[in-house]
Amino acid sequence: MEFRHRGDRDERNELPMTSMIDVVFLLLVFFIMTFKISAQEGDFNVKMPKPGEGVASESTDLSLKLRLTADESGQLSEIVLNDNLSFAKDWGAVRAKIVELVGDEAGPSDEDGPEVEIDLDYNLHYIHVIEAITAVTGYRTGDDVVKLIDRIKFAPRR
Repeated sequence: MEFRHRGDRDERNELPMTSMIDVVFLLLVFFIMTFKISAQEGDFNVKMPKPGEGVASESTDLSLKLRLTADESGQLSEIVLNDNLSFAKDWGAVRAKIVELVGDEAGPSDEDGPEVEIDLDYNLHYIHVIEAITAVTGYRTGDDVVKLIDRIKFAPRR
């Protein structure tokens, strides 16, 4: 049985590379143009409690406790600082009181500086936690950033 071959055996089938390269470049341009760069969240020094841990083992010169209470819908209803100062929902007043307690000239130190323990209701929306962290860590004056507290921890769940 004989097989017939058409043409020469040296003849090769070639793929059209130009159209493949065009498709690759179009995909590259598409992904570059649709890429959205999101703003990074702040780099906070936050310590989460370990399961079953009741009391923090570290001691600081000044310990602040910030209590955030939520209503039934998860919205912030009250801010309490050190179990005796109540602020309705005014983060500016909270920041002013922290500046009064901590001072804003020296800025935070890594090990011996003040520490804030944030205690919050379970159903509180996450945006209010970020507002609390933003209020206690510092503020901007023009192009300068004034740091207040660098050490933040969360209270264990009750």
